[in-house]
Amino acid sequence: WGTREEASSPSLGKDRADTVIIGGGCVGVSLAYHLAKAGLKDVVLLEKSELTAGSTWHAAGLTTYFHPGINLKKIHAYSIKLYEKLEEETGQPVGFHQPGSIRIASTPTRVDEFKYQMTRAGWHPTEQYLITPEKVQELFPLLNMDKVLAGLYNPGDGHIDPYSLTMALAAGARKYGAQLNYPVQVTNLNPRSDGTWEVETPLGIIQAKRIVNTAGFWAREIGKMIGLQHPLIPVHHQYVVTSTIPEVKALKTELPVIRDLEGSYYLRQERDGLLFGPYESEEKMKLQESWVTNGVPPGFGKELFESDLDRIMEHIEAAMEMVPVLRKADIVNTIAGPITYSPDILPMVGPHQGVRNYWVAIGFGYGIIHAGGMGKYLSDWIIEGEPPFDLIEVDPNRYGKWTTTEYTAAKARESYGFNNIVGYPKEERFAGRPTQRTSGLYDLLKSKCSMGFHAGWEQPHWFYKPGDEIGYKPSFQRTNWFDPVGREYKQVMEKVGVIDLSPFGKFKVKGADSVKLLDHLFANVVPKVGSTNISHMLTPRGKVYAELTVSQLYPGEFMLVTGSGSELHDLRWIEEKITRGGYKVELENMTDEMGVLSVAGPYARQVLQKLTNEDLNDASFKFLQCRHLKLSNIAVTAIRISYTGELGWELYHRKEDSLPLYSAIMEAGQKEGIDDFGTYALNTLRLEKGFRAWGAEMNCDTNPLEAGLEYFVKLNKAADFTGKQALKQIKEKGLKRRLVYLTLETDNVDPEGNESVWHNGKVIGNTTSGCFSYGAQQSLAFAYVPMELSKVGQKLEVELLGKNYPATIIQEPLVLTEPTRMRLQRKGESPKI
Repeated sequence: WGTREEASSPSLGKDRADTVIIGGGCVGVSLAYHLAKAGLKDVVLLEKSELTAGSTWHAAGLTTYFHPGINLKKIHAYSIKLYEKLEEETGQPVGFHQPGSIRIASTPTRVDEFKYQMTRAGWHPTEQYLITPEKVQELFPLLNMDKVLAGLYNPGDGHIDPYSLTMALAAGARKYGAQLNYPVQVTNLNPRSDGTWEVETPLGIIQAKRIVNTAGFWAREIGKMIGLQHPLIPVHHQYVVTSTIPEVKALKTELPVIRDLEGSYYLRQERDGLLFGPYESEEKMKLQESWVTNGVPPGFGKELFESDLDRIMEHIEAAMEMVPVLRKADIVNTIAGPITYSPDILPMVGPHQGVRNYWVAIGFGYGIIHAGGMGKYLSDWIIEGEPPFDLIEVDPNRYGKWTTTEYTAAKARESYGFNNIVGYPKEERFAGRPTQRTSGLYDLLKSKCSMGFHAGWEQPHWFYKPGDEIGYKPSFQRTNWFDPVGREYKQVMEKVGVIDLSPFGKFKVKGADSVKLLDHLFANVVPKVGSTNISHMLTPRGKVYAELTVSQLYPGEFMLVTGSGSELHDLRWIEEKITRGGYKVELENMTDEMGVLSVAGPYARQVLQKLTNEDLNDASFKFLQCRHLKLSNIAVTAIRISYTGELGWELYHRKEDSLPLYSAIMEAGQKEGIDDFGTYALNTLRLEKGFRAWGAEMNCDTNPLEAGLEYFVKLNKAADFTGKQALKQIKEKGLKRRLVYLTLETDNVDPEGNESVWHNGKVIGNTTSGCFSYGAQQSLAFAYVPMELSKVGQKLEVELLGKNYPATIIQEPLVLTEPTRMRLQRKGESPKI
């Protein structure tokens, strides 16, 4: 594999650094390479034994363009492009093979999944094709074709030697001026009051402006030094290498990597033999739980676990059936080594909430393919102060105090066992649930509905009625929830419904500088006392970092509310702004203490009025007002706002009051026919009203002008809010694309978001979210398209499950919101419902 690594004599070399990277596997070394190459001076990497110790050196080294996520494809693509030119740049051979790879479908559902994935690949530059069994056989002539229905083919895929890759990145990092020091163990981390760090080692202390934890399966130990419990657990992953197989040796070209999804394994050529690696089921797979409780044994670096072929026997049998030449092959090597898993297999990458200047790049189940792209992504974020694109799915702050060790273990088992499971839209996974994050209504509602998981919380998706087919029945087409959601939609549009919104992230901000802080943080004006508005935090480049509702409850005291998935993501951003600007404010996270119920629909006022003496009439409690009142003698902060777009209030209260409050409301609404509704109906209601959602229509990939959020962005306000200058430039240059509103003529399938939008035989954009509109009785979607194709009436096509359906851009919204309807009625115009 080329030259062995030169011996490094342990020394610190310097006592100050801009960035200290802890851990010398492929991820840490890639970050050092990218930071140094971008011109950052004083990058120091500390590795406690030698580079590649841990999970890197024994990895199977697979590289693929494929990923079901949207932006994670960019990480994969960058890695592959980097690995292609690394040898030329550093003079170090990397052993990169690119024979392509094929995912094999042997069930009709799997073929649907491939079609679902293809529509998500259409608007990405990476090559990916759905291929016939004949083409599969041509590319991999040793397959038994009995069960093969189709293949998903990525021509640029392959595998790389992880040791050589890391050494080449290390050579590059040194070439650009980074210092890689080993063996140097980090023994302690001390935060200083100015936000810098003291990194203690046996050779002395380094002062660092920031530290990055890239310590692989030691990442927990590093986290513990500063009081963080990173939810990580090592999994035993085994793969097997065979001796020479004559039929493989006889081939003229290298076989593509195959992934037999039903058999749950990958298989590739290794010299003249085959290498085969399975993912065992939840029950059989093995976790190294002792490392979580007692820490990684000191000195474990390039060791392996005892292999256990019995555990993978059924996968070996599946592979022998799919690739019959395996039957005659001898196993020459079985590797069983630790891979670190987070609960959902995705890594944790970025700055960590609650600790200043502490970054992580940990929990990599697929470190080799992610190393290049994540090194670049983090390096850009560190240097530019904002991420180059949105990767909320790998945000370390998606986990919180609710992620216990038991939860992490249960989830890692499930994620490993489900590695090759069919990826459905609206997927739910049930291991480790519920966590301690249940609302006050959970016990009452859990048997009456299908619950969804949101940042640790359980939240009703849809409710059961007699005669419904209950339970979780995932599908690529309309499924068991389709009619019940229509029923709940009708409930809110015609009567009154109640929904549990307790998972919202809820923060209190108060203090001398609170108004000044919010004026700087948000693009909207600061609401007056007793008022609420929708406000966006933008990045310096003018992208939408977050959307919150802001209410000024008392002079200088605010409540900020964000979506469940963005709670700590937003909190960290606000905390950083407070520290950097030296604002005198108190910021408190109230998420777990506070429950939220929303009551919405034409009879919402009538029902709530029975429970309070406060006048809820339109004249005295206007849209977007907030006030404290008592409902059935329970103190609530009521905001007249509803994500349904119908008449409604959000009621914020102490979590322990959720049950009595809910019971009182249900009791009061008997005559009006009150009932529950869930988040699926809520999503339909908000889409019909043209409401945008953070994470779909807007995020760190979009600016508020192209997302159609001008109304909430006050470019003329006096305060120089973050992103203001960038937005002015964006406005001057003119937009290249914008968000449009589409109706679709579909059959038994509806848009979800991230599908390819076609025009004249070419992919020209993508949907962001979609659903069936029960009001219009047709499918509805938001999509980004080029300006010249964005006019009302424009005909386009949206690809769903391998078929293009006709779509038309319409004037939004499909259904006017209740406040707008009222306003038009007062003017004597007849509003459209």
